[in-house]
Amino acid sequence: MFQECIKIPKRRIAVLIGEKGKVKRELQKLTSTTLKIDSDEGDVTIISEESIDVFNTKPIVQAIARGFNPEIAFKLLEEENCLEIIDITDFSLKSKKKLIRLKSRIIGAKGKARKNIEMLTHTDISVYGKTVSIIGTQENTYLAKRAIQNLLQGSRHGKVYGFIERSKKLDKPL
Repeated sequence: MFQECIKIPKRRIAVLIGEKGKVKRELQKLTSTTLKIDSDEGDVTIISEESIDVFNTKPIVQAIARGFNPEIAFKLLEEENCLEIIDITDFSLKSKKKLIRLKSRIIGAKGKARKNIEMLTHTDISVYGKTVSIIGTQENTYLAKRAIQNLLQGSRHGKVYGFIERSKKLDKPL
């Protein structure tokens, strides 16, 4: 018997459980695990007979905890997809004003910057709390992570989009 406990924001527990327990049941069925959820503390315990099932379920729970809807988080069941989480406080340090400004840079006016990066890198991005999370193939997730880090370090949006396009051209086989 293998198990792992993850702490998630209490606001995200309802999303993890889903309407009438639908999301929880589906996740347990797809991953051959049992989820024990303590909604008072925000603790989620993943239990399974196989360690690989616990290992595969953990990023899905983390993705839901970091703001993704379950439909997108379930993309992590596909072997080629991965989850990357960037802590914005690494760039904003302890300044709350800077944290808000950096989140705004990533999201952009009416979500335009986030949507552009998602479109250019074929990833899904969630800005939640003090983190930015990315779901996609390993190559695309790495590219989106680099682009977001560039934005967090102060690069202009246009330069970041150009960086993504140049990087994709270099990766294409001739």
